[in-house]
Amino acid sequence: MSNDKVEHLTAAQKAQLEAELAELEGPRRAEAVEAIARARSFGDLSENFEYHAAKNEQGLLERRITILRDRLDRSVVVDQADTQSGTIAVGSRVKIEDDGGEQMDVEISSVGGVSPDSPVGRALMGRKRGDEVEIEAPRGAWRARILSVD
Repeated sequence: MSNDKVEHLTAAQKAQLEAELAELEGPRRAEAVEAIARARSFGDLSENFEYHAAKNEQGLLERRITILRDRLDRSVVVDQADTQSGTIAVGSRVKIEDDGGEQMDVEISSVGGVSPDSPVGRALMGRKRGDEVEIEAPRGAWRARILSVD
């Protein structure tokens, strides 16, 4: 599955992915096996909806486990000192304001935030407070000013 692309994570983000993987490989996998065994006891598997639903859930679970393992294998923990310098990097929390005065808070993260590979992430990476950026989005370009970097 690996696409050989390094994934930059903070230590906290890596820990979050590791915790999710542990939950999926432990209790959630055991629940899936139990659900399949319970459904199998209902009889004829060819017409057993519960069995097919449990097998489908198991397949989704195993796919998520594969994705998490791949992401963790490709991960590189970034130094938090880089984000303390005021330069936007993975793990930075940024407040931006567009030309219309609308403000947005974003966290540069591939784990529950704005991906550094997204249009917003690419425009912000390496910038500092006060910089103006142009964000090339699918619906058209827009400008924003960086108000703060934490």
